[in-house]
Amino acid sequence: MQVQIGKHQLEMGGPYLTELRDSSDIRKDTAALRERMKEDGYLFIRGFHSRDRIMAAREEILSMNTAAKKPRDVFDDCPAFLNVVNHPDVMAFFSELLGGEAMTYDYKWLRQIAKGDSTGAHYDIVYMGRGTPNVLTLWTPFGDNPIELGTLAILQGSHKWDRFKETYGKSDSDRDGIGWFTNDPIELIEKFGGQWATADFRAGDAIMFGMYTMHASTVNMTDQIRISCDTRYQLASDPVDDRWIGKKPKGHQIEQPERHKTIEQAREEWGLA
Repeated sequence: MQVQIGKHQLEMGGPYLTELRDSSDIRKDTAALRERMKEDGYLFIRGFHSRDRIMAAREEILSMNTAAKKPRDVFDDCPAFLNVVNHPDVMAFFSELLGGEAMTYDYKWLRQIAKGDSTGAHYDIVYMGRGTPNVLTLWTPFGDNPIELGTLAILQGSHKWDRFKETYGKSDSDRDGIGWFTNDPIELIEKFGGQWATADFRAGDAIMFGMYTMHASTVNMTDQIRISCDTRYQLASDPVDDRWIGKKPKGHQIEQPERHKTIEQAREEWGLA
């Protein structure tokens, strides 16, 4: 099977691409989940959400689209959606995993990805690093989501790249104008190691990962729209990036754009070109 990530076609099972490791069998074992997260940098859990709740939220999102509204900006009007990502079972899971009462950012990153679109390789810390770094991203597709529709892909081992953490991982997208590290999946592997991993997702499946796990998405090769959402969870007692909380989160606010560098310039300075 050929999978497109960025500008390259990768062969599933080849040197650059493999299947995600399934952690569904240890879902109830918190110690094992923490060890797996430490080892792999992610947890892929099938049936993490109720399929019925996912499909109800999907219908709600599609209805909002028909009404020409933007679900990302009117979440108070999306109870079925919130019943997925803010569900008590989800909050209890993250509280157990994190070892204390969990909170979720009020801002939800809803994606509707058309044919030919994808996301380049990046660390999430670059976009939400003004609170604790101990934040987990949960990627949830709203519907059955085969690879060809565009799925999340993890660069295995990238959460252990200390040089990246100390350079790219200390960037701030608003302050520095830095976003994706690259849209070339092969370049990362050939220069720094690792292997990409992805899988077909069914409605209810989800994947979570830390702020220093390099990830991207496969290209949507279909004529359908991929609906998915990124949501974030952390300990309520830890510092929070205030751009993403409150009734109307302020979101990104670009600072001093005249001082921004290109990612190419930054990589040269970091020794990661």
